[in-house]
Amino acid sequence: MRRSVLAAVLFFPAAHGAAPAMADPATYVIDPEHTVVALMVDHLGYAKTLLQFTDVSGSFVYDDETQTLSDVTATVGADSIESFSERRDGHVRGKDFLDVATFPEITFTADGGTPASDTTGTVEGTLTLLGQSLPMELEVTLNKIAPYPFLHQKETIGVSARGTITRSDFGMTYAVEGGIVGDTVDVLIEVEALRED
Repeated sequence: MRRSVLAAVLFFPAAHGAAPAMADPATYVIDPEHTVVALMVDHLGYAKTLLQFTDVSGSFVYDDETQTLSDVTATVGADSIESFSERRDGHVRGKDFLDVATFPEITFTADGGTPASDTTGTVEGTLTLLGQSLPMELEVTLNKIAPYPFLHQKETIGVSARGTITRSDFGMTYAVEGGIVGDTVDVLIEVEALRED
């Protein structure tokens, strides 16, 4: 998922604000300390369980003059998933779900997006999970582009993205029957990415 699956909103005009003109395409790198990749999945119809990955990295290239996006990649360390229950974490990392020993990484790649407005749009890419690569679409919102107000003061992009996947499409069928664990998984992403010099 990753290197910034969320970056597609950068197709939208930079006139909303704060980005200075750039002569050449620039590379942006995910700030892992200010990025969240989380999942929500139904449990027996009672409520949805929240799971979060703590190992997320990625990057993308954006050309401000042409408003084109390329080389979007995101990587998530599958074994970094946390659900706030040690017993459940062990089960989710095992063969019934993520099988992290066999498939240690989850990846997302994309080459662009489709704007709906100055700050919203979609990203169509490819999600690789459990060795299966399938299309995935994310609804994205551009929150802000501006120099960071302290510390590194680099130009920073903030994006929110939402999507869903059907886990049985990837061969993850454990507990789908009977509705014990939902087949549809909500994907929630919040990312900050820093421009490289």
